[in-house]
Amino acid sequence: MTHSSGTSVDSSPETSESQDISSRAQRESIVVIDFGSQYSMLIARRVRESKVYCEIISHKADWESVARLNPKGVILSGGPASVYDDNAPLAPDWVYENGLPVLGICYGMQVMAHQLGGTVAPSSKKEYGQAQMRQHAPDLRIFRGLPPSMQVWMSHGDQITEPPPGFRSLASSENSPIVVMGNDEGMFGIQFHPEVAHTPQGKELLENFLYGVCGCLPVWTPGNFVNDSIGRIQEQVGDGKVICALSGGVDSAVAASLVQQAIGDQLTCIFVNNGLMRKGEVQQVRDTFQRHFKTNLVYADATENFLGALIGVTDPERKRKIIGEEFIRVFDEEAARIGTVDFLAQGTLYPDVIESQTQGDDISAKIKTHHNVGGLPEHMKLTLVEPLRYLFK
Repeated sequence: MTHSSGTSVDSSPETSESQDISSRAQRESIVVIDFGSQYSMLIARRVRESKVYCEIISHKADWESVARLNPKGVILSGGPASVYDDNAPLAPDWVYENGLPVLGICYGMQVMAHQLGGTVAPSSKKEYGQAQMRQHAPDLRIFRGLPPSMQVWMSHGDQITEPPPGFRSLASSENSPIVVMGNDEGMFGIQFHPEVAHTPQGKELLENFLYGVCGCLPVWTPGNFVNDSIGRIQEQVGDGKVICALSGGVDSAVAASLVQQAIGDQLTCIFVNNGLMRKGEVQQVRDTFQRHFKTNLVYADATENFLGALIGVTDPERKRKIIGEEFIRVFDEEAARIGTVDFLAQGTLYPDVIESQTQGDDISAKIKTHHNVGGLPEHMKLTLVEPLRYLFK
């Protein structure tokens, strides 16, 4: 196994104007309460595509943990349950008690109706697939700019037969008398999925909720995110030393770039060659970080170690674990040569976090393990720096 190193430079400071815009972007958010829907991440992605920051939270989250996000509104996701199932997930009381605008989607609409005194019952004819929604209240902000009749995507076996007190039906379909319901306090329920491509004007409806009902500003942009991340990294790290493992992929490369912009040569990157990369990729990574970014780079060629450990292994999950374990072993050896280090920077993404934990508690299943989450050797005692932790790719 061989290794080598290079040097790094500092970045330019933020302007006061960019700091102000960045703080504005981070001061407001939308929270998506997850009821186990396969579309929860897609809802969050759609909100962020509309330049509004949001996070997915558990249906068991308390108000104290949510208040730090300064939510401007709440979206209740869909889900596979019926409100009458044993242990059916429900929204926490604070959703209805804090005066926040609420948008319930599919199961989220049924939960809202059930908890607020409406009636939910099995549909005589279940709706799965495309349907036509007809508005009854076109002047409302939630329908601004939308046609009186529009195509939507349904996926439900229950339906609202009686809205809660203070609510009324705002739209219907051939098989559902209440496809959209709402009240005068900014609470709306929709029986279809606006986040999917099969609802062509779903994006416009979501933005009507975000901008028109919640009053969010479309200010959460990549540029603002970069400025905010640099400031957060500087605040977290101070004058500490950081190491970052480069895999050759985009995630770790972007994370390393952000950390370097924030703290300059306090960062050392460790690039482990596992022998599984594409032709020319190893040299490309080395050239990019050593020659272009002028990064402190330690290179370790561990090709023989990895390929030897994988001989005869065919199970994909077992391969992942072997690669992860070997990577940590080599990385640990190289990190020990660097000396005193305080932080470990990782390119963890939001889906990595959700895939590697039970985001919806007992209602969302673990999908697969991820090398960026939970793999740090205990003896290293390093604090994680994860500037991409709440981003989608």
